[in-house]
Amino acid sequence: MRISLRRSTSVVTEPGTSGPARVDARTKALTKRLKPGDVAVIDHLDIDRVAADALVTAKPLAVLNAAKSISGRYPNLGPEILVDAGIILIDDLGSGIMSISDGRELRLEDGRVFAGEDLLAEGVRQTSETIAVSLDEARAGLSEEIERFAENTMDYMRRERELLLDGVGVPDIRTVIEGRQVLIVVRGYHYREDLATLRPYIKEYRPILIGVDGGADAIIDAGWKPDMIVGDMDSVSDRALACGAEIVVHAYRDGKAPGLERVQALGVEPVVFPATGTSEDIAMLMADDKGAELIVAVGTHATLVEFLDKGRSGMASTFLTRLRVGGKLVDAKGVSRLYQHRISNLQLTLLSLAGLFAVIMAMWSTAAGQTVFGIIGARFDDFTSWIGALFGGA
Repeated sequence: MRISLRRSTSVVTEPGTSGPARVDARTKALTKRLKPGDVAVIDHLDIDRVAADALVTAKPLAVLNAAKSISGRYPNLGPEILVDAGIILIDDLGSGIMSISDGRELRLEDGRVFAGEDLLAEGVRQTSETIAVSLDEARAGLSEEIERFAENTMDYMRRERELLLDGVGVPDIRTVIEGRQVLIVVRGYHYREDLATLRPYIKEYRPILIGVDGGADAIIDAGWKPDMIVGDMDSVSDRALACGAEIVVHAYRDGKAPGLERVQALGVEPVVFPATGTSEDIAMLMADDKGAELIVAVGTHATLVEFLDKGRSGMASTFLTRLRVGGKLVDAKGVSRLYQHRISNLQLTLLSLAGLFAVIMAMWSTAAGQTVFGIIGARFDDFTSWIGALFGGA
């Protein structure tokens, strides 16, 4: 759309439709400094579900997108999540919106963005109705995206067949995985709830905990310490990197590793793993190659729409990686929604009474228990006699 400095002749400020701008082309980076009431200014084609969940958690007043939140390539779920959460979403504002200075006060009117009396940009105000129409159109054109995904899958297979088939290129690590179960945590859909549900499993089996980038922070926030952190280190905190876990930096095939310098600056010497694909792929491949007995995955991508939602052609690698790992992989994503307890207060009361009755009967069956009940009965008789004498005297 267009950028303008035209003045508005009659501007009425609606309550709750103005706030300071927070600008960043990378949504993941922006969510770390967003505060409730801010106006998030992003350039994110096809807002994915993970980005939307992070934005909802930050509670901005609005999201201004320079690009189209739904391009029509596939039915991405991010815009619907934002609008359902009550966040204003204005689309297709054009690249000029990214030049707004951080902290500048913005006012929103339908699809228009003002700074004071100046109209800065006009876009499309998304609603539940407009999003529903866009998603229907995207579903109709999904076949073309599936074809591209298949082409990317074959391309990845040709380039990484030695790694996929024979494990060639997997680096040596000090963490002993042979014969152990491994829990890989990706900061994806419902990862917090799934980690909470898996708490008894982690306590009993003590699996090797591998955090993929920000997944390491998720492990720490849940009260554990990761044994290994894998990723390009763009979304993991310094706190996690300095926790003592073994660090495996995901590098490009040519050996370039953008996250290497950051890790070394913290005084940690990491292992470098050059490979195509995603960091969650190499975490699974490494666990499998090093002899993991079982691989449990939390927050990873599993469906076609989730692969496309990631917004990169390299997601085809995750599909092949899952085929490579095979029967070792247990996908725990969504396990927290598999079963939820529905116990009423009446059921809890009856259960408590049944337990109390069982304890009483167990005590009555012993000589010591009968003695205790005899003493209690005598004390109760004394109490009732005292009450009777008290009222009788009155």
